[in-house]
Amino acid sequence: MSLPHGHAHHHPHSPAHDPHGHDHPLPGQGRAFGIGIVLNIGFVIIEAYYGWVTGSLALLADAAHNLGDVGGLLLAWAAFAAARLKPSDSKTYGWRRGSILASFVNAVVLLVAMGSLGWEAIQRVQHPAPIAAGTVMVVAAIGVLINTVTAALFMAGREKDLNIRGAFLHMAADALVSLGVVAAGALYLWQGWAWIDPLTSLVIAVVVIIGTWSLFRQSLHLLFDGVPEHIKLPEVRASLQSLPGVVSVHDLHVWAMSTAEPALTAHLVIGSAHSTDRILHEAQQMLHDLFGIEHVTLQLEAEVCAAACADSAAEF
Repeated sequence: MSLPHGHAHHHPHSPAHDPHGHDHPLPGQGRAFGIGIVLNIGFVIIEAYYGWVTGSLALLADAAHNLGDVGGLLLAWAAFAAARLKPSDSKTYGWRRGSILASFVNAVVLLVAMGSLGWEAIQRVQHPAPIAAGTVMVVAAIGVLINTVTAALFMAGREKDLNIRGAFLHMAADALVSLGVVAAGALYLWQGWAWIDPLTSLVIAVVVIIGTWSLFRQSLHLLFDGVPEHIKLPEVRASLQSLPGVVSVHDLHVWAMSTAEPALTAHLVIGSAHSTDRILHEAQQMLHDLFGIEHVTLQLEAEVCAAACADSAAEF
């Protein structure tokens, strides 16, 4: 039997800000995402087409890379939209987990695409073929321009919002990658190195795979209700146990409702002489301030009840 008022649920103070650093896009930022997505989808189509026509693996690799970043922009935009959908009787958490699933799918698609391109690049390095270097340079130069313009769209908000900062860094990195493709085309025209194009595509593929592996690993971890990486469960347990009046903690669970929203449930065993309301308030505030956990459910138990629960659990 739990004590009275044994349930606590701490809601976010503001949908636009998470005090632990997980800021969410504000409605006014939707336009920047929309423009960036349209520009980059158009460029991916152009880049993929000319990469195929000219036989440039570097352009194809860069197109796949840009497509992955378009997916990242879509995820950030979709996560904002999904977070605003109200929960229902059949989906009590709403659609928040969709951002985790989308991250996983995005990572798998990128890994498969980069793996196949990397394999083709290895074959092409051994048997290089001529490319239309002038066309490759022009298309890649357009990519430098588009990615720079897209990065500029997110420049103003990059200091206040982590999602915006991530979008800015991705677009800035894409501009540098496209600049590398331009340089590879110039080297081909200057020295006639036919292997420079597949080598460039191989380097791009390796860089993208290294970056994407982290996304794949983290999204898979969260899909199986793993503890978000920025939260250390022993620290959470120790912090709860250090609260005045808390004797012990058990049935502690932390998982992710979305890529940016951790949740927690726990049973707190408390001494009979302590105020349950005070303990609930202090626990909520501590979890919010130290770990950025705002969705909190706590069950308070008297010591005699906790002993009975432990004996019951030991029978199974």
